[in-house]
Amino acid sequence: MSIKASELILNPDGSVYHLNLKPENVAETIILVGDQDRVEKVSAHFDTIAFKTQKREFKTHTGTYKGKRISVISTGIGPDNIDIVINELDALFNIDLTTRQPKTDITSLNFIRIGTSGSLQKDIPVDAFVLSTHGLDLNGMLHFYQIHPVSNPEIEDAFIKQTNWYANKARPIVIKNSEILQKKLESDTVYKGMTATAGGFYGPQGRVLRLPVQDPNLNHIMDTFNFDGLRVTNLEMETSAIYGLSKLLGHHAVSLNAIIANRANGTFSKNPGDAVKNLIVYTLNKIVE
Repeated sequence: MSIKASELILNPDGSVYHLNLKPENVAETIILVGDQDRVEKVSAHFDTIAFKTQKREFKTHTGTYKGKRISVISTGIGPDNIDIVINELDALFNIDLTTRQPKTDITSLNFIRIGTSGSLQKDIPVDAFVLSTHGLDLNGMLHFYQIHPVSNPEIEDAFIKQTNWYANKARPIVIKNSEILQKKLESDTVYKGMTATAGGFYGPQGRVLRLPVQDPNLNHIMDTFNFDGLRVTNLEMETSAIYGLSKLLGHHAVSLNAIIANRANGTFSKNPGDAVKNLIVYTLNKIVE
């Protein structure tokens, strides 16, 4: 059965609605960044840039780096934006946009996030890199999908118990990364651990301006969570959504973050731009190794 026009929305030129992309515009290796201005900071290292477009916060550059075709796409902030980006990118490769029929042969994409984040652990300093072995979903977006085949209830139950998780919040979901991409992108200089993904920047991450939060001790409690050596290393707003949707759709995903703040120590990077630049160079070279 064809997918209805209201469910898979296309622009008049046949491109997918939000990203403004056609299948030929995108490589199978895709770097995801939050900030649209970071797209140029990645593509500035490309040997060639063959395609550029932007619609709203979604900017895309596709080119080559040391002979490998790569796309870099800005997602904007938050799991709701990730829902749009991953689903539309999958549609470009795995749905025939003319017949609106899913394809029988699935193309598996490689999603590599280059982001910024705050560390929850005192021993992970600002300007360090963290590779997310797992995404810890605290925002609930993934509950709208049949997430059970890729979740990790044993870790989730331990987290709920150790943090005394508030029952009125969405149940936490733990999703593992792609081991294939982890092996390609890890090194002795990169920290590894579980990345918590919040649904907002202030209250959902424990920041208090004028509004009190439901659990003011949650960040400290997450600091101390441990499941067979697995701990929560950092807190941001995209990783778990990328991991969950990628696994469900048959793609590979890994998230790398430059640590620009240490929430446990109350410190902030003196040169966050340099930390991001260094992570971009590190990631690009690892991709083509």
